[in-house]
Amino acid sequence: MLFKLILLFTITPIVELYILIELSQVTSVFTTIGLVLVTGIAGAYLAKSEGKAILTRIKLELNEGRVPGNQLLNGLCVLIGGALLLTPGLITDILGFSLVLPGTREIYKKLIKRKLRQMIETGNVNFYFKKW
Repeated sequence: MLFKLILLFTITPIVELYILIELSQVTSVFTTIGLVLVTGIAGAYLAKSEGKAILTRIKLELNEGRVPGNQLLNGLCVLIGGALLLTPGLITDILGFSLVLPGTREIYKKLIKRKLRQMIETGNVNFYFKKW
Protein backbone atom coordinates (compact mmCIF):
# COMPACT_ATOMS: atom_id res chain seq x y z
CA MET A 1 0.00 0.00 0.00
CA LEU A 2 2.79 2.39 0.89
CA PHE A 3 4.52 1.67 -2.40
CA LYS A 4 1.32 2.49 -4.32
CA LEU A 5 0.98 5.80 -2.49
CA ILE A 6 4.60 6.69 -3.20
CA LEU A 7 4.05 5.95 -6.88
CA LEU A 8 0.83 7.94 -6.90
CA PHE A 9 2.41 11.02 -5.30
CA THR A 10 5.51 10.96 -7.49
CA ILE A 11 4.19 9.90 -10.90
CA THR A 12 1.02 12.01 -10.88
CA PRO A 13 2.78 15.39 -10.50
CA ILE A 14 5.33 14.44 -13.17
CA VAL A 15 2.60 13.49 -15.65
CA GLU A 16 0.59 16.61 -14.77
CA LEU A 17 3.64 18.82 -15.25
CA TYR A 18 4.40 17.20 -18.61
CA ILE A 19 0.83 17.78 -19.80
CA LEU A 20 0.88 21.42 -18.66
CA ILE A 21 4.22 22.03 -20.43
CA GLU A 22 2.90 20.47 -23.63
CA LEU A 23 -0.31 22.49 -23.38
CA SER A 24 1.64 25.72 -22.89
CA GLN A 25 3.66 24.96 -26.04
CA VAL A 26 0.48 24.38 -28.06
CA THR A 27 -1.37 27.42 -26.72
CA SER A 28 0.64 29.80 -24.55
CA VAL A 29 1.96 29.99 -21.01
CA PHE A 30 -0.69 32.55 -20.05
CA THR A 31 -3.52 30.41 -21.43
CA THR A 32 -2.26 27.42 -19.48
CA ILE A 33 -1.92 29.42 -16.25
CA GLY A 34 -5.37 30.90 -16.84
CA LEU A 35 -6.86 27.45 -17.34
CA VAL A 36 -5.30 26.21 -14.10
CA LEU A 37 -6.59 29.26 -12.21
CA VAL A 38 -10.11 29.09 -13.67
CA THR A 39 -10.50 25.37 -12.95
CA GLY A 40 -9.17 25.88 -9.43
CA ILE A 41 -11.56 28.74 -8.67
CA ALA A 42 -14.57 27.08 -10.34
CA GLY A 43 -13.78 23.80 -8.63
CA ALA A 44 -13.47 25.38 -5.20
CA TYR A 45 -16.80 27.17 -5.65
CA LEU A 46 -18.53 24.01 -6.89
CA ALA A 47 -17.08 21.88 -4.09
CA LYS A 48 -18.14 24.45 -1.50
CA SER A 49 -21.72 24.69 -2.79
CA GLU A 50 -22.08 20.91 -3.14
CA GLY A 51 -20.56 20.43 0.33
CA LYS A 52 -23.06 22.83 1.89
CA ALA A 53 -25.96 21.04 0.19
CA ILE A 54 -24.70 17.67 1.42
CA LEU A 55 -24.31 18.95 4.99
CA THR A 56 -27.89 20.21 4.87
CA ARG A 57 -29.13 16.79 3.70
CA ILE A 58 -27.07 15.04 6.41
CA LYS A 59 -28.62 17.26 9.10
CA LEU A 60 -32.09 16.60 7.67
CA GLU A 61 -31.60 12.83 7.71
CA LEU A 62 -30.19 12.93 11.25
CA ASN A 63 -33.15 15.01 12.43
CA GLU A 64 -35.45 12.39 10.90
CA GLY A 65 -33.62 9.67 12.84
CA ARG A 66 -32.00 8.06 9.79
CA VAL A 67 -28.35 7.18 9.29
CA PRO A 68 -27.04 9.40 6.45
CA GLY A 69 -24.83 6.72 4.85
CA ASN A 70 -25.43 7.78 1.26
CA GLN A 71 -24.86 11.43 2.10
CA LEU A 72 -21.62 10.58 3.92
CA LEU A 73 -20.37 8.92 0.73
CA ASN A 74 -21.41 12.05 -1.19
CA GLY A 75 -19.45 14.14 1.28
CA LEU A 76 -16.38 11.92 0.93
CA CYS A 77 -16.50 12.19 -2.86
CA VAL A 78 -16.90 15.98 -2.76
CA LEU A 79 -14.06 16.32 -0.24
CA ILE A 80 -11.66 14.28 -2.38
CA GLY A 81 -12.88 15.97 -5.56
CA GLY A 82 -12.38 19.43 -4.05
CA ALA A 83 -8.83 18.56 -3.05
CA LEU A 84 -8.12 17.30 -6.56
CA LEU A 85 -9.58 20.46 -8.09
CA LEU A 86 -7.27 22.63 -6.03
CA THR A 87 -4.29 20.61 -7.27
CA PRO A 88 -2.90 22.11 -10.49
CA GLY A 89 -3.22 19.82 -13.47
CA LEU A 90 -5.67 18.64 -16.08
CA ILE A 91 -5.98 14.99 -15.05
CA THR A 92 -6.66 15.89 -11.42
CA ASP A 93 -9.17 18.54 -12.56
CA ILE A 94 -11.09 16.06 -14.70
CA LEU A 95 -11.14 13.52 -11.90
CA GLY A 96 -12.04 16.22 -9.35
CA PHE A 97 -14.96 17.55 -11.39
CA SER A 98 -16.26 14.02 -11.92
CA LEU A 99 -16.21 13.48 -8.13
CA VAL A 100 -17.91 16.79 -7.35
CA LEU A 101 -20.66 16.76 -9.99
CA PRO A 102 -23.74 14.86 -8.75
CA GLY A 103 -24.34 12.80 -11.91
CA THR A 104 -20.88 11.32 -12.23
CA ARG A 105 -20.46 11.03 -8.47
CA GLU A 106 -22.95 8.14 -8.50
CA ILE A 107 -20.45 5.99 -10.42
CA TYR A 108 -17.84 6.47 -7.71
CA LYS A 109 -20.36 5.80 -4.95
CA LYS A 110 -21.28 2.47 -6.56
CA LEU A 111 -17.59 1.55 -6.80
CA ILE A 112 -16.99 2.48 -3.14
CA LYS A 113 -20.03 0.49 -2.00
CA ARG A 114 -18.94 -2.53 -4.01
CA LYS A 115 -15.42 -2.35 -2.58
CA LEU A 116 -16.71 -1.99 0.99
CA ARG A 117 -19.07 -4.94 0.47
CA GLN A 118 -16.17 -7.08 -0.80
CA MET A 119 -14.01 -6.07 2.14
CA ILE A 120 -16.77 -6.95 4.61
CA GLU A 121 -17.49 -10.30 2.94
CA THR A 122 -13.81 -11.31 2.97
CA GLY A 123 -13.40 -10.20 6.56
CA ASN A 124 -10.96 -7.38 5.82
CA VAL A 125 -13.17 -4.81 7.55
CA ASN A 126 -14.80 -5.03 10.95
CA PHE A 127 -17.37 -2.64 12.35
CA TYR A 128 -17.50 -1.92 16.06
CA PHE A 129 -20.37 -0.08 17.61
CA LYS A 130 -19.80 1.86 20.80
CA LYS A 131 -22.69 2.47 23.17
CA TRP A 132 -22.74 5.96 24.57
